[in-house]
Amino acid sequence: MDLGRAGAAVSLFRGFLDDAAVFPPGLKPLDQAVPDHAKHLASGYGELVGPLILAAPALAELGAVVSDPLDLAVTAPGGPAQLPDALGRAADLPVRLVGFEVAVPAESSVPEFFRALEVAGDVPVFVEIPRDDRRAEVIATCAKTGHQAKFRTGGVQASLYPDEAELAAAVLAVVRAGVPFKATAGLHHALRNTDPSTGFEQHGFLNLLLATAAARCEASESELVALLAERDGARVAELVSEVDPGARGVFRSFGTCSIDEPVAELADLGLVPASALEGGVTA
Repeated sequence: MDLGRAGAAVSLFRGFLDDAAVFPPGLKPLDQAVPDHAKHLASGYGELVGPLILAAPALAELGAVVSDPLDLAVTAPGGPAQLPDALGRAADLPVRLVGFEVAVPAESSVPEFFRALEVAGDVPVFVEIPRDDRRAEVIATCAKTGHQAKFRTGGVQASLYPDEAELAAAVLAVVRAGVPFKATAGLHHALRNTDPSTGFEQHGFLNLLLATAAARCEASESELVALLAERDGARVAELVSEVDPGARGVFRSFGTCSIDEPVAELADLGLVPASALEGGVTA
C-alpha cells in the first residue's frame, strides 16, 4: 500500500458514507442502528461517516433510543407533506437535521412540488431526480432554488439500475447546471460489478466519483460512460488518487446500509490506511 496516497485520500472521502443501515437490504432495527452509528463515528474511519438516514415515520420512535446529539438526514417517502411533521418531531429530539430527501410525486407538477419544499426552511433538500422527461425541468429548478439532487442508482429490480449512458447523462446535466448531488441504492461496492446472486449490473461508488470529476473537467458523455464501466481496481484507484477534491463539492455522499464494507474496500484498494478499519461495527 502507498501510505502517502492512502493518507492523503482520507480527506477526499470525508463524510462520504451516509449511514442507511435501517433501509434494505440491511434493515437494521432502529435500536441497533443508533448505537452502531455512534460506534462508526468513534472508529478509525469515523471521519468518513456522514449522517444517519431515517425515513420520516421513524422519527416517532427515535426519542426512545437516542440520547446523544445526532446528525440526521430524513427521507420523505410521502412527499413534501411529511416535512412539517418531521421538522416538529426533530425539534424535540437531540438531533441536527442536515438534509431532507424527497422525490417528486407522480401527481404533482414540478412547480407545485418546489413550492411545497419551502417549508423546509434552512434544512438542505435533496430532490430525487425522476428518470423520465421531467428530469431537465427538475434539475433546472434545483439550480434556480438552490436545492440539491439525489440519484437513485439501483434497487431490488434490474430496471431500477440506470445504465452507464443514462447515469453519465444525468451527471453531466447536474454538473453543467451547478447542482450538487448525492446517490442512493445499488452502490454496494467501490467498483463496477455484476452481483453474483442477482446478476444485476451495479455501479461502483468510485466509478461515479471519477465520472463526476471528469464531468467537471468538461469530459464527453462517452468518456463518462467508460469511467462508469471500468472494473480494473488498480486503474480506478490510481485515477481516484488524482481526483481534484472539488469533485466532492458535487458528489456529496452516497447512502450505504453497510459502513464497514465500503471502508474495507477503500483500504484494499490502498485509498485509506488499513488502520482506518479499527473499531468497526461487526454484523
